[in-house]
Amino acid sequence: DAEIEELHGITSDIRSLSRTNASICWQQSRSLWLKEGDANTKYFHTVLASHRRRNSTSSIQVDEVTLEGVHPIRQAVVAHFSSHFKAINVDMP
Repeated sequence: DAEIEELHGITSDIRSLSRTNASICWQQSRSLWLKEGDANTKYFHTVLASHRRRNSTSSIQVDEVTLEGVHPIRQAVVAHFSSHFKAINVDMP
């Protein structure tokens, strides 16, 4: 029983330290961004380019077919959502 309680205590300490470490890392990155990110520097543009690459969609797969390029992806998205939002004639009481 004592070993189990000690193990639970150690596990709790590890989780607490992990949360503290994550908080410190977030604060450091925020501090760096505030210091270097607003000055229109190379750092700012590198971070911006990284976010743009991560948020872009270069290809999608529809019915086991891979679509690439802006126009095919746009057409597939419009077709998908158009089919979901078509008006259905429903008799309302």
